[in-house]
Amino acid sequence: MEHQTKVQQMGKNQDKIWTREFLFICFANFFVFLGFQMTLPTIPLFVKELGGSDQMVGMIVGIFTFSTLLMRPTAGHALESKGRGFVYMIGLTIFVLSVGAYAFTASIFLLIIIRMVQGVGWGFSTTAGGTIATDLIPPKRRGEGMGYFGLSGNLALAFGPSLGLTLTGIISFRDLFLICAAFGFIAFLFSTKIRYKEVDQSAHKTSTVKFDIFEKTALQPSILLFFITVAFGGIATFLPLHAIDQNVSGIQLYFLVFAIFLMLSRTFAGQIYDRRGHLYIFLPSTLLIFISMLLLSWLPNTATMLTAAALFGLGFGGVQPALQAWAVNEAPADRKGMANATFFSFFDLGVGIGAIAFGQFASYFGYASIYAASAVSVLASMFIYLYLVMKVLKK
Repeated sequence: MEHQTKVQQMGKNQDKIWTREFLFICFANFFVFLGFQMTLPTIPLFVKELGGSDQMVGMIVGIFTFSTLLMRPTAGHALESKGRGFVYMIGLTIFVLSVGAYAFTASIFLLIIIRMVQGVGWGFSTTAGGTIATDLIPPKRRGEGMGYFGLSGNLALAFGPSLGLTLTGIISFRDLFLICAAFGFIAFLFSTKIRYKEVDQSAHKTSTVKFDIFEKTALQPSILLFFITVAFGGIATFLPLHAIDQNVSGIQLYFLVFAIFLMLSRTFAGQIYDRRGHLYIFLPSTLLIFISMLLLSWLPNTATMLTAAALFGLGFGGVQPALQAWAVNEAPADRKGMANATFFSFFDLGVGIGAIAFGQFASYFGYASIYAASAVSVLASMFIYLYLVMKVLKK
């Protein structure tokens, strides 16, 4: 009887999510995302101050994203060969130095160079962060755990953009970027306190793969994510400018409302995924995102903008952790890092293509066209998902 009790207790401990290590990776994730999210809506304003056009705004966002994208496969391999801690701390260091360098940037050309460097740091740190969290979460509770891990980034999203936009009216861009770099440094300090999973070197000594840039088992959820993050790129890059163009106030509240509903969705969506699978999450979530894009395209007033924020938060908060858990669960044990790299690569690809394409859209058709096109992209993800589901059912 006593032995049985001990076994049950061990089982409970193995299924525990909120460990010391998991708290540290959540804190680190919060602070690096806070530093990043503060730059997200302010970089377009900084580009405008330097004399850049809408096309230049899109290109600078796109360059950062593609720089991040190119680093994902390298980060994925390094996670399995060099170790989680090495990749994570290198990424955070590059992030801190590059964001701090924005404070001393006075030209578009130099900004482009630094954005590319920041993309390297962001690619390494976020790929590593997601993989470290995956290591620490019990497999049976991965959907729920990734939802909680995502909350740390979402909490940063609740304060970051609003704080960044508010500070631009109070302090200089130089001081703003130094504050953002300081938050990244706090994340680095937390990263030094984590005990990381050790690398299995034997898995790499016999490897003969020369061209390995993605994990094939993660492709389906990653492709679905791509069509959704096209919309994300349009919001992150051009919504502040769209709101000004429409004479709609309260853009700081948009990001706050979005993050609140994102966090609300994360508290239950992961559990639904663990118990029922992605079938019960994907379509309802993407439908909410689709409606949100239509509202942003219309955007007659602040109430409509905040309604769109709530719907997008609920939808994205449900679909993103579900797709990430799907991508990671399907991958072999020694390919979790590459699965995360593949997943985030498609995230970056969607944001980058969206930002660059929508910069052109805005120039020729106005900002409203961005969100109409985003709605079409989200609709495409829904049809692709239905095709994949029907394909499985026919087997």
